[in-house]
Order: sequence, then structure tokens, then C-alpha cells
Amino acid sequence: MQTNFSPEQLADPHVAESEKILRKCVHCGFCTATCPTYVLLGDELDSPRGRIYLIKDMLENGRAADTETVTHIDRCLSCLSCMTTCPSGVDYMHLVDHARVHIEKTYRRPLKDRFARSVIAATLPYPSRFRLALRTARLARPLAGLLKRVPWLRTFGIMLDLAPPAVPAASDGARAAVYAAKGTPRGRVALLTGCAQPVLRPEINEATIRLLTGQSVEVVVSAGEGCCGALVHHMGREEQALNAARRNVDVWLKAAEEDGLDAIVITASGCGTTIKDYGHMLRLDPAYAEKAAKVSALAKDITEYLAGLDLPEQGPRGMTVAYHSACSMQHGQKITLAPKQLLKRAGFAVREPAEGHLCCGSAGTYNILQPEISAKLKARKVRNIEATKPNVIATGNIGCITQIASGTNIPILHTVELLDWAYGGPKPTGL
Repeated sequence: MQTNFSPEQLADPHVAESEKILRKCVHCGFCTATCPTYVLLGDELDSPRGRIYLIKDMLENGRAADTETVTHIDRCLSCLSCMTTCPSGVDYMHLVDHARVHIEKTYRRPLKDRFARSVIAATLPYPSRFRLALRTARLARPLAGLLKRVPWLRTFGIMLDLAPPAVPAASDGARAAVYAAKGTPRGRVALLTGCAQPVLRPEINEATIRLLTGQSVEVVVSAGEGCCGALVHHMGREEQALNAARRNVDVWLKAAEEDGLDAIVITASGCGTTIKDYGHMLRLDPAYAEKAAKVSALAKDITEYLAGLDLPEQGPRGMTVAYHSACSMQHGQKITLAPKQLLKRAGFAVREPAEGHLCCGSAGTYNILQPEISAKLKARKVRNIEATKPNVIATGNIGCITQIASGTNIPILHTVELLDWAYGGPKPTGL
């Protein structure tokens, strides 16, 4: 793609990076075949190629974002399926990240949207606030229908619909501690506890700690770690995301310097994609560029780490698992084989649903901010999963778990919960 940025524009490192990305696009259209919003809506501007044109026009002309551009960029799930199919290696992830920051700085959203986004950004990344919000939501749930009819309050009605009927008690697995390895230690890892996951499904981290320590790996939950920054990063709130990254970098490097770390283990693939990108996100920060790169190099999805432990093969369990590969897992981190191989080695029969490359519609806060598109993607995903006739669904991302669970009666668990059970842990709740 030909570009016409001025030397003054290219002096901005963010613009210079976007210009290099834009020049790689050859308009081939391969991305349209795998883009969930284009598949659903059939609008060129709701495809990666169309959004690239919008971003190019906005950045090249040095203008503020307009309503049309914001509408189509907001509809992007950041599923990154387009990057898997792009033959030219267009780094769409970092291009759309830059566009969202530009939108946040130059576009004034309607007051009701600014308010809703501010509430989300001030709540979801903070476990104690999020837990309080969910408990309040239980009382307010009967008002969801009424709120959705009021334009100002529609987003809050949608959030009430998404809130679970019960909130689990806080787990010890989310508290700072060192969990000793059983037997002779063969590894030491830090565990990201996260923000939404320990509130919604604390048993995921509990299963992770139990499985790792049972395989002779010491697990460190560090004091001071928190949200990875992904939720606000995808809302264009650059400073809030970078501050979250800096905090975690400091915490994990301290743990690494004290007694060493083989990995930083992450059980939510959306978080993993972002943490593996810390080196890029903080590349222009002289105080953090090198440190962030070290943290990114240590980051591993739990299945990625377990694949290196050579877990013993188990006999057949007589249970069929439909494996849903989260977009952030297969497209963001390019991890496709390890989760399925681990489940098969643990004795489960694994089936892969049709259209596995398409997003389930969760995508961080997408199911709150784009509920209509999200609901259509969820229904499509659930149909494909149910067609495999599984006993249980497994996936590696808390957003996918909550999204898919709201559309089917088939139990859905994190992959690590099934693995923990297969290697001596308790039977997961819900099975």
C-alpha cells in the first residue's frame, strides 16, 4: 500500500511504525474470509482491509477521528484472525492499537458512552471493585430490561444481563504466597492471578497451583501484581494500560531476581497475548524497555508451560471434550496444538468444532459495548460446539468461558481444570 506521510509525521515513532505496517498491505482480501464482523455484516469497512483504509486516511491526513471511523474500529474484536491468514505479514494488532489510542485522544464520544466506558475501566481491572459490582448487580438484575430501554443506561442493563447469579468467595489462590513444590523441585514460576478471572472462576487458579505443585513446580503469587492492562489497552486508554504493565514488570522482575523464575504462567490467554507484548508496548520507555522485554520473554500460557513438563499419559476417561481455541490463544499467541495434545494425553477424547477460527464474541469488553454482534457470534459458536455432542467444553480464556456458558447447558471449564482432575485433583464443579 502506497503511503504519503510527511517527514514531520514520521518523526512520531507511533506514526512511523503504523506507516511501515500500512505499506505491507497488498489489498489481497484474504483477511475478509476469516474476519468475524465481515462474515456477519458483509460491509467492506467492517473487514480488516476496510479498517486499514480508514486508519490510513485518518493518520495520513493528521486528522481527528470521525464518527464513521470510530464506528467501524469499535466493531473490530481484535480477534487477530486476519493476522493468521494474511500472506503479507501485516501487523494489524499494533496498527489497530495505535488507531484506538488516536481515537481516544482526538474523538469526543457521546457523554453516555464516555460514562459507560469510564465505569468499565474503573471497575473490571480491579478485583475488589469488580466483586462489589457483581454483588450489587445481583440485587439490580430485575431492572435490566428497564435499563436497556433507556439509551443512557442501556450499557448497564447489558452488564446486568451478563452478571453471574452468584459470586464465589475470594480464594486463597489469589493472595500473595509461595506454594511449595511436592518432591524435588524442578521449576519455579510466577502465576498471574488476574482481575476478572479470580472473581468469576477462582477455581481456575486453584487448579493451576495444585497441578503445578503436584508436578514438582514451585508457584509464586507475588504481592502487588494486578490486571495485565488488556481491558483498558483495547479501549485506547494507553497510560492506564502502560501503568498496569510497569507495575507487573516491577513485581515479576523482583521475584525473578530473588530466587529465579522459569516462567510467568498465565491462565487467561487474553492476558497472555498482552503480557507477551509488554516489550513492544514499553519499547519507547527508557526505564522499562529492557525490563519489559525480559518479562515478555518469560511469559507462557499454562498449556505452553505444561507441554514442557512431559506429563504422564493417562488411560481413557470415557469423556468427550469440545476444545474451543480462544482467539488470543490461536491467533494472538499462535498456540494451537499444546492444549489439545495435553487433553488427549490426559485421557480425554478431543473434538474440534467447525469454524474454530471465528471469535465467540466475548473479546474483553466487546460483549458489553457491541452486544448485538457479540450475541450473533455467540449463537454461531454455540451451534458449532453443540454439533460435536461433547460431554464438556474446554478453553483457555475466562472471557470465552463466561460468554459460551451463557448460551449452552453443556459444562464449560478451563483446560487446566480438566488436566488437574486427570492428574489427581478434585472433580471440577459442574461436571
